[in-house]
Parts: sequence; structure tokens; C-alpha cells
Amino acid sequence: MAALKVLGFTADEQDTIWKLVAATLHLGNLKFETEDRETSHVVNRDLLVTIAKLLVLTPEEVEKALCHRVVAARGEVMEKGHTKEEAEYGRDAFAKAMYERLFSWIVQRINSVIEVKGSVLEIGDNTVIGVLDIYGFEIFEDNSFEQFCINYCNEKLQQLFIELVLKQEQEEYNREGIEWSNVEYFNNRIICDLVEQQHKGIISILDEACMNVGKVTDEMFLQAMDQKLSSHAHYTSRQTRPTNKELAHNRDFIIRHYAGDVTYDVEGFIDKNKDTLYQDFKRLLYSSKDKTLSSMWPEGKASVFEVTKRPPTAGTVFKTSMIELVKNLASKEPYYIRCIKPNEEKSPLLFDDVRVEHQVRYLGLLENVHVRRAGFAYRQNYTRFLQRYKMLSQYTWPNFRGGVDKKGVEFLMKDKGFQSDVKYGRTKIFVRTPKTIFLLEQARSKLIPGIVLYLQKVWRGTLARRRAHYMRSIYKIMGAYKAYKARSYMREVISTFKDVGTQTDYGASLAWPLPPKVLNNFSEEMKRMHRRWRAHMILVPLQKEDYPEVRTKIAAMDALSGKRPDWGYNRRWHGNYLASVNHNSETASFINSCGHLKSQDRFNIVLFSSHCKKTNHHNKSSDRALLVTDKHIYKLDPTKKYKAMKAGTPMDKVKGIRVTPGSDQLVIIELDGGNDFVVCLMDTNGENRAPELVGILNKFWIMQKRKKLDTRVESQAMCHLNKKSKFVQVQKGSYSKADFKKDSNNTITLMWPQ
Repeated sequence: MAALKVLGFTADEQDTIWKLVAATLHLGNLKFETEDRETSHVVNRDLLVTIAKLLVLTPEEVEKALCHRVVAARGEVMEKGHTKEEAEYGRDAFAKAMYERLFSWIVQRINSVIEVKGSVLEIGDNTVIGVLDIYGFEIFEDNSFEQFCINYCNEKLQQLFIELVLKQEQEEYNREGIEWSNVEYFNNRIICDLVEQQHKGIISILDEACMNVGKVTDEMFLQAMDQKLSSHAHYTSRQTRPTNKELAHNRDFIIRHYAGDVTYDVEGFIDKNKDTLYQDFKRLLYSSKDKTLSSMWPEGKASVFEVTKRPPTAGTVFKTSMIELVKNLASKEPYYIRCIKPNEEKSPLLFDDVRVEHQVRYLGLLENVHVRRAGFAYRQNYTRFLQRYKMLSQYTWPNFRGGVDKKGVEFLMKDKGFQSDVKYGRTKIFVRTPKTIFLLEQARSKLIPGIVLYLQKVWRGTLARRRAHYMRSIYKIMGAYKAYKARSYMREVISTFKDVGTQTDYGASLAWPLPPKVLNNFSEEMKRMHRRWRAHMILVPLQKEDYPEVRTKIAAMDALSGKRPDWGYNRRWHGNYLASVNHNSETASFINSCGHLKSQDRFNIVLFSSHCKKTNHHNKSSDRALLVTDKHIYKLDPTKKYKAMKAGTPMDKVKGIRVTPGSDQLVIIELDGGNDFVVCLMDTNGENRAPELVGILNKFWIMQKRKKLDTRVESQAMCHLNKKSKFVQVQKGSYSKADFKKDSNNTITLMWPQ
């Protein structure tokens, strides 16, 4: 089952195979009865039903085909019943035909699966290997029709062997002009003609006897052979040779086969030769509902009016198939494996000399050896011979340029000293002894490794040069393609940004074309250049004294953009508000205090100053002034002429800054040591100064530390006062001014006037 599945047989086809095998076995058990000696019927009806079920037919259809025959004559159709004997003959023929057709169908399916698909140009013309296994002549004590057919088969194959091996061997020598003495051998064509010749052969005589009307016996068939073949040298019977007492009267005849004399018993020849597989059986199986079974019998499609001929006999079918087989074999290149049976006991220790000698003779081995001994052991076309052995001589390696290949072979054999053991034909060289070929092969085997190494070296060099050529071509193509992509990309960029100088945003809203991967870095560099150009174009209208303010706003934008909607970029940022009379009425006191601190702490510039409300760890809220320089951050007391409350906090202790997303002015400056500045900028005249302080600290941090200051925008900001964590939240309401209050142990609320 597994083998059938591997070969591509479907489940339905496998089921049909087993059904046909079972139906064939059951057919042999069918029994018939007759009442009037002219018609018959099936006795065991249950078995008939089983057979019909296996063949996917009705029992009535099967019984009608077995017990009746439809005959067409002159356009009329008649139905004729079978006698019991005729029904039994038809049953046997039906079973044999089904099994034979099943076998042929399986072989055809297997051949179609293993067939090499493709044209001759793709796969060549030598793609088929056929195997024909024939046991050999059968010579038993009692030889009947089966042994007659088998021995006829062997005669045909022996005839083919003679023609292909012996006859062609001698013809080749004559064709090539090689002088030698012919070997006489027996041609068994006369025996084949004895069996298969039209109108005169044994099979034709047997068919004629089977077609005669009336009661025809095997004895009558033997008498017909005695009349027509009495003068044939290879046919003998008791009638033609009365002195041969070993032959029985009206029963035995002898055919002098190539393998020896074989005595046949004529009894049963006519019955076994008759083929009563009428067209009714073919139409029956074609009408089966099993598609696989129906496809095996395409001839059953023909109408009953189209088929009136009697089916061929078993002998004729066998003869026709043998003629086709020999014709097919003759068109191929056969190779023979001759098997010798050492004894009849199937023992590995016995060797029957007589039996072996008989097989050697009828296999034609003696004639074959005679031809080989009288001729040459090896022959080869000049071109192929020179191609195989040209490396053995300096005159022919690597290529012979002295004329035709025959001259090259002559130079080669003369150079190696073998000219006395060869003959030169018209198209081939003939070598007499195998020793010469052995020495040539031995010398060739010694040189092959060096040649192989040389070929490998040359081929590797060829591959390397080819690869180098391919790589250069690839790189050239890649370079051209990259240049093309770069040009295409640059044309697209130029087309996109050609008018950016006249646009209000200088191309900030334009989408950059997608660059090829190889230009990703270049594209990013171009984007940076565009951004720098945009910045330059934006800064062109500005005065140089405004640059510090712009840088501060840029630092604030980087820290707050997208986090705090209003960060005061649309107003002027002054930074040192307390030094301006517009923002502080006590400007002189503030400036004096700053001068004192500058001489004390040596700072260079005031970055930011503003009034503020601050809270401490005691939850005490006070009015103070916040002063931010490039060295320290100070808390000043406005009521004491802006005197510093204590020493300034170094800028290095600043860790981060926190603000809220609203418009309030809460600022938390995180410090090392756990005591942060928590302030709310005051007296701002409605100005949003918290983002300005964020920008100032971030710009200073970037310039000094080369990194951004940790800036967070939170609705509820966390701070540390006296190393304790607290949360600061903003509560907006109708307050007169901003102030801090304690809500709980860890929460401080900034009351911001709305």
C-alpha cells in the first residue's frame, strides 16, 4: 500500500486494484448449469452478486455477458446463448483478460510516473533503461502449450542475440575493412519461422483448427501439422517418424529448438489457444460505474454494430507481442546478463556438468567466445579514443594538430609501443588483447590527478577573474545607480525648496523628500544646514544686543515647548528687573547691595532679579528678592535695603528647576543638600517671568556644563525643605495677592489670584 501511494496511485485506484484481484479469484469459483444444452445459467447466485458488486455492475449484466453472446450480422443484432462448456471457456477468458489488463495498466502507470519529463534538448535522448527478465528454455517431462510459448519467446530473443552480437560483430569487421576469418554459427531463424510463419507456421495451423466449425480435437490439430510440416527438418512426430518409439501416437510432437529437442503433448493446445473474450465482456467492463475500471477498456465504447470480428487467439496475441518486443529491443542498445543454473536441486554445493554445458550451448556463449577470440577485444571511434588517451603522448597533448584523429591515434599507439596489437579500421581502432587497454588505462590513471589539479587551477583562476569582472561591473552599476539616485534626490530637493527665501517660515512647513538609504546622513546634514540657514534668516532683522535675549528664549523653548502653553516669548526679557526704575522704586538700594556682593563674591554679571514670595521649612511665608548671578543665587530682604539674608548659594549646587503648566509664577530651584528654593515671583506687572528664569538657568547650564538642566513641568511639584519631601500645589481664586499656606504636613498650597 505504501509503495502504491509513493508511485502516485490514488485511494480510489488502489481500491479498484484490490477489487479486480478479488473479482478474478471469485470468477474461478463460478459454476454453470444447462437444461436444454443450448443455454446455461449461473448456479451460485450469491457469488455472482459479490462479483457484480466488486465490478460496480448489476448481477443481471454480469450473468448476461457470461451466458450469452450478442452477434451482429448484416445490420441485425442477435443474441445467442452459451452452452455450459462455452460459458466456462468464456469465464476463464474473462478472468485472464481482466488480470492481464490490470497488470498492463499498473505497468503503464508506473512507467508514466518514472518517465523523464522534458524535451530532448533539455535531458538528452538516453533516458530510458528497460529490464527484460527471461528464465530460459523450459524442458519438462510433460510440455504443453505454456512451454511452447515460452520456448518460442526464447527462440525470438536468441535470434535477436545472434543478429545483434554475433552477426553484427562480423559485419562490423567487414565494414571497417579488418581482415579476419569468419566464424560459422547457427542462425535459428528457421525455427522462428516454423512457429510464426503466416499460413504455414504452427500458430497459424493452430488458429485455423480453432476457427473450424464443428468438433475439432487436438488430434486433428496434430494431423494438420503432420501434413504441412512433414518435410521440415526441425519438426518430428510419430506420424512423420514411425521408428521413434518414444513419441505417443496422436499426442506427441518434437521441435528441434536451438537449445535442444523438446517433446510437446498436444493435448489441451486448442482449448488453451481459444480466446472467447467476446466484445460483450469489453462492453460490460466499459459500462462499469468504476471510472478506473472503465478506463482500462476503451474498446468497449464501440457499438455492437461496429465489432463483428472474432477476437484473436492466445497464440496470435503472444506472437504479435513477441514481434513487437523484438522490434522494440532491436531499436535500443541491449546489454546481456547470462545466468547459468548450476543444478536442479537449488544447492550451492552441486555443479551439474551436463546441465551447465546444455545451458552454455543454448545461450550461444560458445559462438560468442569464438567470435571474440577470432576478433578484437576492444574497439572505439578514433575521436573518442584520442580524447580519452591523448594525454599519454607529447604529440597529441593537449590537442593533436597533425591532421585527422586517425593520424593522432596512430602517433599515440606508435609512441607507446602498441602498434603490433592494434588494427586501424575506417572509423575505429581495434585492439586485440585486453592487456593493451589495461596498460593504457594504468598510464592514464597516473596522469589524471596532475591534469585534474591543473584544470582546477585554471578553473579557479577563471572563476576568480570572472568574479572580479562581475564585482567591477556590479560596483560600476552601483556607482551609476547611486549617482542617479543622488541626482534625482537633489533635483527633488531643489524643486521643493526653490522658493523658501520668499516664504514667511523659510520652508519650515515643507516636507523633505524621502532620501535613498545611502544618502540618509547627507540628508540629515542638509536638514541641519537648512535649520541653521533659517535661524540665520530669522536673526538677520535682529540687533546684536538682542542675541542674548534670543538665546535665553531658545533655551526656554527647548525646556518648556509643548509643556507650558504660555511661556512669555512674545515680550521683552530684561532679566535684571530690580535694577530698572520701571520695575523697582528702590533701585539705588538694590544696586548698592549688588555692588557690595560683587566685591565680596567676585561674580561677573547679574542674570536675573525679581521680587518674590518665599516659603521655608517652617511653612513661613515672607517677601523677598531673588538675585541670580553667574556665581551665586541670593535671597535679599527688600525691607532692609536689599541686604543679603545669608551667604549666596553657589550655582554648582543647582540640580534642577520645576514650574507648573499654568500662568502662575511658582518656581522651585532644586539644590544639593535637601533645602530647595520655593518662591513665587511677585510685582511682575502681569508679566510671565517664571519661563524667563527657566531659560536663564538652562542657558547658563548649557554654557557652563555642556548639558541641559533637569527641567520639569508638573501640576503638583515636589520639593525638599530641610531634607523633607513636600508637595507644592497651586490653588487659584479671588485672592488679593499670591501667598503660601500649609495644607498638611507634606503639602504646601500657593494661593494665586485669578
